[in-house]
Amino acid sequence: MSLKTFSCRVLFTFLNHGVVASGKPLRARDAAAAVAAAALGRSSTRGYYNAGKARHPGPGEAARVRVVDLRSDTVTKPGPAMRQAMAEAEVGDDVMGEDPTVNELQKMAADLFGMEAALFVPSGTMSNLIAVMVHCRERGDEMIAGDLSHLHVYEQGGSAQLAGVHATTVTNLPDGTFDLEQLESKIRHGYPDPHYPRSRLICVENTHNIQGGRVLPLAFLQEVRALADQHGLSVHMDGARVMNAAVAQGVPPPTILQHTHTVSVCLSKGLGAPVGTMLAGPRDFISRAVRCRKALGGGMRQAGVLAAAGKLSLNDMVGRLEEDHRNARTFARALLDCEPPLFAVDTAAVETNILRFRLREPGLSPQEFCARMGEVGEGEEAALGRGIRVLMYPHFGNSVRAVWHLGISPEDTQLAIQKMQFVASRHLREKVGAQ
Repeated sequence: MSLKTFSCRVLFTFLNHGVVASGKPLRARDAAAAVAAAALGRSSTRGYYNAGKARHPGPGEAARVRVVDLRSDTVTKPGPAMRQAMAEAEVGDDVMGEDPTVNELQKMAADLFGMEAALFVPSGTMSNLIAVMVHCRERGDEMIAGDLSHLHVYEQGGSAQLAGVHATTVTNLPDGTFDLEQLESKIRHGYPDPHYPRSRLICVENTHNIQGGRVLPLAFLQEVRALADQHGLSVHMDGARVMNAAVAQGVPPPTILQHTHTVSVCLSKGLGAPVGTMLAGPRDFISRAVRCRKALGGGMRQAGVLAAAGKLSLNDMVGRLEEDHRNARTFARALLDCEPPLFAVDTAAVETNILRFRLREPGLSPQEFCARMGEVGEGEEAALGRGIRVLMYPHFGNSVRAVWHLGISPEDTQLAIQKMQFVASRHLREKVGAQ
């Protein structure tokens, strides 16, 4: 794709605020890193979606209580301009290919990603499942995915449940990558021996959710693609937040996506649309994907109402992602500056809008910390001038996850910092009082 198709304002933001990816070779990773990653309580990664629903301020309380919702970038709500675009969208029957707004969105996405074609689907989970179904067309085909990937952990095993596709995993390292020698060892070479599934697909995730929004290095993607080409496999990227990766690396999306065959890009996370994901790839792939979407119940009729929001997302919301990254780094630095020193965070690993941090204090669990951040504590309004409720999720490995998005301003970030400092000082007083 030529840079002319790329928004000038977005490209300016990429080039002026991005960080160029490392070009270091990634074979033969330190085995200790893989062992350490494997020991981080992986089974509990399933927990944070069950952390309970947020309680929002009732009448009268809202005037004195500010809610800062850092649970996920999926909580964003469309603003006035997006709502107007949705209300005024020209529509048709998309199942018949006649919705002009959907068609415009699909063309826009394909051009932006440097792909031949794109398809608008209801969700990222459906988009990933469709990709697996198209790449692995025979029951018993096998895909290779990271053991901490969203596709493997959080999508209900749909590839096996609905598509009859077997999965084998490689160990995700702390930066979201995996060891390429381990990857190669997972590729089956016995086909058509009837004892084994047939390796068809390698799945990567960029940015990597569970590992804290890590951006996959371009060199790693290049080596994965070379390995896939060598063995006749396809590469699919779960790129739900790949636009965050592009901003962080200071490159247009095709620089990343040239190393994949297909990609799934979410519109309803940092890009702020209420619904939808774009699945992009070669034309023949998308033709097959249309059939799979219909079979899964994803064929929508007058979907231009939703596609209009997606168009605005791709046009206007990419450049502002850098603000989310900046706010996440601001909060990370405040955690390190906190007295008492309750928190551990690797600021170099805070590359995008997702922050994972750990609690040093054995007496304060992630669950209790998140509960205290989410309630208005005794004496808080007098100390801070208002009540502040900061919503976060306990995560795995004694950590907490917080995610920045367009609903969180620099002012909101400062309020979250004030609340974090209040909770820390209150915990210290309680600890001293108990001695």
